[in-house]
Amino acid sequence: MNLHVLPSGPIQTNGYLLTAPERGEAVLIDAPGDILNEIKPLLAAEKCRLVELWITHGHWDHMQDAAKVVAATGAKVRAHLADQMMLETPEVQSRFMGEDLGLQAVKVDHWMKQGERFEALGTTVEVRHVPGHCPGNILFYLPAAKTALVGDALFNGSIGRTDLPGGGFEILAKSIRTQIYTLPDETAVYPGHGPATTVGDEKAGNPYVRAE
Repeated sequence: MNLHVLPSGPIQTNGYLLTAPERGEAVLIDAPGDILNEIKPLLAAEKCRLVELWITHGHWDHMQDAAKVVAATGAKVRAHLADQMMLETPEVQSRFMGEDLGLQAVKVDHWMKQGERFEALGTTVEVRHVPGHCPGNILFYLPAAKTALVGDALFNGSIGRTDLPGGGFEILAKSIRTQIYTLPDETAVYPGHGPATTVGDEKAGNPYVRAE
C-alpha cells in the first residue's frame, strides 16, 4: 500500500491518497479544494480506481472538493454523524465564515462510530472519535501500517484549534490522551495540516497536551 501526501486548497490542507496497485483500488482521506486534479494522475499511473472517501471532519477545507470527487469517481463516503450538518448543508459554514465558500453538499454512505472496524484495501481500519476541534473529528488507524490519519485533532508539536463552534480545549485534550496517545508509540501520525509526526514524539514533547 502506498501513501501519497497531497497538500491542496487555499490553506494547504493535507489530503491523503492510499493506493493498493495490487488490488487496483484506492482510498482518499479528506477532500480539500482541487484535490481531484491531484489524484487523477496518481490513480491513472497506479491503475487504481477510487473506491472510498474518508472525511476526518466536516470543516470546509476538508470537504471542499468532496462532491466533485464523488461525482467523478463514484467513491463511497465515510464520516461521523456529529458533522452531518456541515457535510449535508455546508452553507452554514459559509455563513459562519462570512463569505460564500462555494461548498456543495456531500452524501455520506457510512456514518462511523467510535471503535468501529472495517476492511479496506486488504487491511483492517479502526475508527476513533476525537472531538474537541470539531464535533465529528475522527481518526482512521491502520494497525498493519502503523499509521493514523487524525484530521485536525493533533499536529506536529501542536493541536487543532478549539475556539470554533463545537470545539473545546478540555474535550480535545481528553480525546488526544484517550484516543491518540493510547496508540503504539511508533504509530505515524498524519495530520490535516503540516508534517507527519509519531505518537511517541507527541507524548514526549507536545507542549499543549502532555501524556498523563
